[in-house]
Amino acid sequence: MADDMGSTVPRRQLGRALRELRTEARMTLDGAAEALQCSRQKMWRIETGLGPVRALDVRAMCELYGATPELTAALTALANETKAKGWWHSYGDAIPDWFELYVGLESAASRIRRFDESLIPGMLQSRAYAHAVYQHRAEVTEEERERLVEVRLQRQTLLRRRLPLAPKLDVVLAEAALLRTVGNAQTMAGQLRHLLTIGQLPNASIRVLPLTAGLHRGAEAGTFVILDFPWGKRTTPEPSVIYCESWTGALYLDRPEEYAAYQQVWASLNDLALDEAQSRQLINKIVGEVHHG
Repeated sequence: MADDMGSTVPRRQLGRALRELRTEARMTLDGAAEALQCSRQKMWRIETGLGPVRALDVRAMCELYGATPELTAALTALANETKAKGWWHSYGDAIPDWFELYVGLESAASRIRRFDESLIPGMLQSRAYAHAVYQHRAEVTEEERERLVEVRLQRQTLLRRRLPLAPKLDVVLAEAALLRTVGNAQTMAGQLRHLLTIGQLPNASIRVLPLTAGLHRGAEAGTFVILDFPWGKRTTPEPSVIYCESWTGALYLDRPEEYAAYQQVWASLNDLALDEAQSRQLINKIVGEVHHG
């Protein structure tokens, strides 16, 4: 299949950015296609991320929409990535942070499954815990720290969203992440209570993988997220994406065999994790120990 060429992640991001630019320029798909002397179908394919895109086409579209030189450079660099097989997004390369690649995918997902090994994930962090995480980063200014915390808290509104329907969130947390003190005892007690509150949402499930589970596949795979997308009006759903973050970048995997491998890891974590009620019990027990410890 020709559509199997390259990664769908940069294609979707590029399509979304070009569609937004066209809308801001107050142009219809037909108007833009006519100005660029190409078919409406080609424009539509680019905007929906259906295939690799030529840098030449992106440059012409950016010019037509009056994009800034910085944005044009970033989107042109992204066009070159649409042919890549596996896709690595490095922080601080030509694609700037405002792109919020992961956040865009997260807000479009219908189901988010994640395994976290050493920290409570951003989506579940309390304000105090998020602050304490960023407190460790000497290279971040106080102002940037505030903004980063706000972005984290903003992302949490996704879970209570009405339209489009909020995604289903399934989280497995390693017990070590609950025991590691971030900030102080008070911060941790507040964070653990915050987890219990989120766990009561009808679309959220928070489960703990106990230390007694011993060596498990998650210990080898490390922290990861599986994003599944709604069918929408498509005959086939958008491919699911596996997201793995590191200190300097993130890996986006969307090939069927990669998905299958992580599905297996998830299935084994699912078997080993405590159920929701047992997990609540354990979290409450840790809250008690934090207070009296």
